[in-house]
Order: sequence, then structure tokens, then C-alpha cells
Amino acid sequence: MSCTPPNLSCDVLVIGSGAGGLAAAVTAAYHGMKVIVAEKDAVMGGATSWSGGWAWTPGTHFAKRDGLIEDPEQFRTYLRSVIGRYYQSDNIDAFIEAAPRMVEFFEKKTQLQWTPGAKIKDIYGNLPEAGTGHRSVGPKPWNARNIDPNLLKKLRHQKYETSFLGMGIMAGPDLSQFLAASQFSPQGWLHSAKRVLPHMWDLLAHRRNMQLVNGTALIGRLAQSGADLGVEYLVNTEGLMLMTEDGRINGAKLRGPDGEFTIEAGSGVVLATGGFPRNVELRKELFPGTPSGHEHHTLAPETCTGDGLRLAQSVGAAFAKNVASPAAWCPVSLVPYANGTTGIFPHIMDRAKPGSIGVLRNGKRFVNEANGYYDYVDAMFKTVPEGEAVQSWQIADSRFVRKYPLGMAKPRPIPLTPYLRSGYLIRAKTLEELAQKCGIDPVNLDETVGAFNRAARRGEDPEFHRGKTEFNRYGGDPKVQPNPSLAPIEKGPFYAVKVVPGSFGTFDGIAADGRGKVLDEDGADIPGLYTAGNDRASIMGGFYPAGGTNLGPALTFGYVVGRELSGASDYEVTAAESEL
Repeated sequence: MSCTPPNLSCDVLVIGSGAGGLAAAVTAAYHGMKVIVAEKDAVMGGATSWSGGWAWTPGTHFAKRDGLIEDPEQFRTYLRSVIGRYYQSDNIDAFIEAAPRMVEFFEKKTQLQWTPGAKIKDIYGNLPEAGTGHRSVGPKPWNARNIDPNLLKKLRHQKYETSFLGMGIMAGPDLSQFLAASQFSPQGWLHSAKRVLPHMWDLLAHRRNMQLVNGTALIGRLAQSGADLGVEYLVNTEGLMLMTEDGRINGAKLRGPDGEFTIEAGSGVVLATGGFPRNVELRKELFPGTPSGHEHHTLAPETCTGDGLRLAQSVGAAFAKNVASPAAWCPVSLVPYANGTTGIFPHIMDRAKPGSIGVLRNGKRFVNEANGYYDYVDAMFKTVPEGEAVQSWQIADSRFVRKYPLGMAKPRPIPLTPYLRSGYLIRAKTLEELAQKCGIDPVNLDETVGAFNRAARRGEDPEFHRGKTEFNRYGGDPKVQPNPSLAPIEKGPFYAVKVVPGSFGTFDGIAADGRGKVLDEDGADIPGLYTAGNDRASIMGGFYPAGGTNLGPALTFGYVVGRELSGASDYEVTAAESEL
């Protein structure tokens, strides 16, 4: 028998527990605030837990330590080149100023330790001041034994589709060693064994992955940092209504497992519920190529239905839709499982590997496959004829599928049989047969592959210039020359995976300023109300200039909001941060 929960009070109430919400909570708590985090789901972490965990944060102390000192105007020049007329000077300036301090604050004052992305390139390397490294950070791997057992139960597991039997693999050396194992490298086999064998024991002993990497490490480190500072976490707790007093937001009504209750928040409320990628009606209204709203497949959890946006609009906040794209696109494939469920796999790294191309139903290529995930889906939307289902196929040959992943299908020694049996992976002896099985124009496909092969042997791609940028080449295979991004597709059997539009989260969202304050339709801030993460409208104008341009601003504006709520909003060094 349940009873009505007691009403609570705090300084700061954070609704949502992804990167933005937890960054705000930890920062505010570090500066002396009593903080409560309310999460609608049964577990915390939101879409961040299922992400790669990398954050675009140019100008960090890591870059300077390695001798790279860039003028902030270089970052602005690159972003202006990408964003164009959607460039937001105030928010971009606030981000560029705060991002390095955010990274250093968490590194020196919390459990969140970083791995510098020294070799990670900006996506559009042909644009002025594009970075060739040192502009990103990711969380260091962490063993979940460092997390309080009661807190660990509240943390989301690694996404199965982006794992190996539930074990996360970190981009960079970790992933490279796993791929090396598929090519019979003794070092790769040894590395894989050192990772996989402890994981199997963890599954037996703990019934979960304990080697946290990527987004699970980011959330685990942030959540434990908050717990160390006294942050209280409530799961299965949904925000119902914001409360106001004398024109200021001072708390919220919520619903938990035992019923409705209120939390008074003397300093303010932070909305960080992960945007609205699971809201079918808003997808139908705002997303292209999604006439019913069901044609889109997001990587965000089911609870990301727009609660923050709804709460903000209820008190007069503006819904900012003045960006180039409503969501952070990512190409995905749908993975059928024997139990009748369907997984969603993000095509992040396989597209850039040499020996594979993407084609439409007409059998023609439509994009530089090695460019960013956003560009791949954007090109699908722009190229697929009106009225046709928005979809493409990633095509490869037998040499490719044994060396690299093709979607969810893993390279050797992992068998392809389960993926072939389920229909996820299509196989055929010839390209003509493959085209017939997929519903692709066979004549055009043969011509497309032939032209691609002739140029690929020379290391060239005259149609889409694949491999011309550092970003393309970094995503390829350095052992393949003269172009790490290109290899012919010629040895049967041939394989295909259907690719459809997906997203990491939304770009449309709550209007907010450079301090994270929520704005109304007239551009005035709503006292006591803040936002961070994918709830707030994209500061990148609906573009994706580099990997981590969701998490970078999410963490940074969470940090900014935490300082704002604690009275440290002027960016001068506070007593608590004095030795940074």
C-alpha cells in the first residue's frame, strides 16, 4: 500500500538527468546548493548514456598542454562557415568562453576525468579554421565498482546495439584493437580477451556491464560526483507543473511511484528532459520525410517526449524553431530480434570504412558516405523523390564484412548467420541479385559500383570527393592506401543493410540565452527557469559542425546554469574554483 509522498524543498530542482541536467546539478552542488534531480525514467542518463560520450569543447587546457594554442576567433570562424545565417553570436560566445572552464572544473573538482581527443577532426575540414585535433574530450573509462551500489541501480545500461554482448567499446585505440582482432592480430586478440573475459564474469556476478566507457562512463562519473556532493536523485518521477510565486518559478509539482507531491526550489528549476525526439505528433509536424511521425527512429529513450518543452511553454517560454534542422540526424538501421522486438543501430563508423557505399532505390550514390552522420541523413531527405519512403542501402562485398562492421553485423570471428537469418543483412552472389532482393535499380547499381571501383583503385572519388578531408581519412583504415576511405567493391558475395532516418535528439527546443535562462516570446527571461541539454534549442543553428556538438554545449550550459544558480555567473574565478 502506497502513501502520498511528503513535499520537499531544495535550492535547485533539476528535471532530467542527462549530461546537461547532471552537469548543472553537480556544479550547483559544488558551489553550496542543495540539489534534487528528478528523472521520469526508472534509470538516469537519458540519451547521453547511449552516446559516444565525446564533447566538442575547443580551447581546453589539454590542447594548451600539448602546445596547441588557438585564438577563440578561430572557433567562431569555423562555426560561422558551417552555420551561416543561423549563427547565434551571444550563445556561441558564451559557449566558447565557458567550455574550457567547464572541462577544467570537472577534471580538477569531481570524479569526471577526461580523455583528450587529440586526433579527432572537425567534420568540414575544407572550411576555414576547421580543427584537426584537440577540440574534443571524452570521459575516461571507469569501473562501476567505484559507484555506490544503490546509485548504480539507478543508472542506464550500455545500449545493446552499440556494444559487444552488452560491453561498450570506446572509439579510438580500444575499437582499433577489436577491429585488429578480426584481421588475426595477436595484439588485437590479447586486447579483446582482456576486455571480454572480465565482462563475462561481470555479467555472471553483477548482471550488467561494469566496464563503463563512452556515455555510460560520462553519466556514471557525473552521477557519483553529484552523490558525493549530496545531490538527491529521484527516479520514476515525472514533472507535471511548474510553480510560481510573485512571477518567479520556485518549484514544481511532480508525480512519483507513490503519487503527486511538490518540490520547492528557492533558487530555481532546470529543465533538462532530453528534448522531444519520441513525440510522434511533433515529429509529424516538424520532421521532413515523416508523414505519420512513425517513419523516424530516434536513438533517445522512450521517455524523451518533450516534457521540458511542455513545462516551459506552460509558463510562457518560446518554442524556438528558427534553426536549419529540427533534429540531430543519424542514419540508423532496424535490427529484428527473435523475441519480436526491434533494435535501432546507429551507423556512425562503418560508412567511412573503405569498400562500402550508400545508394538509394535508384541505385545511385547520393552523399560522401565518410562525412558526418548528420550529412548522410540530410542528403537522403534532399535526394529521395517526394512521396517515396526515405531510405537507402549500405552496400559492401565479402572482404568488407569480414574486416569491418556493416551496421549491426560484426566482423570475423563473429558469425553473420543471425543477421542473415533475421533478414537484417541481405546477401547475394551478384550485384544484380542483391539489387533485386533490395528493390534497387539493378542497371544503375551495376553502373554506380563500376564507376566507383575504377576511381577507388586510384584512391579517388570524383563524384563526392570522399577521403579529401582529415575527418574522412581519420574514419577510414590507415592501412589502405592511397586513400584510407576508398576500396573497390568487387568480391562476392555482396551484402546490403537498409538505412533509414534517425536522430540523437532534437535541435528545435526551448529558447534560452547565454546564461541558460529560459526566454519568453519577447526575448525576456523567465525568472527562476533555466534549461540545458537537448531541451534547449540548438546553439549550432541546427547544424552538426563536429562530433560532440550535442554533448559539448549540454555539459557547458549545465555548468553555466549551475554557476548562475549559485551566484557565480560573472565568470570570474570563484573561491571554490580558485586553484583552477
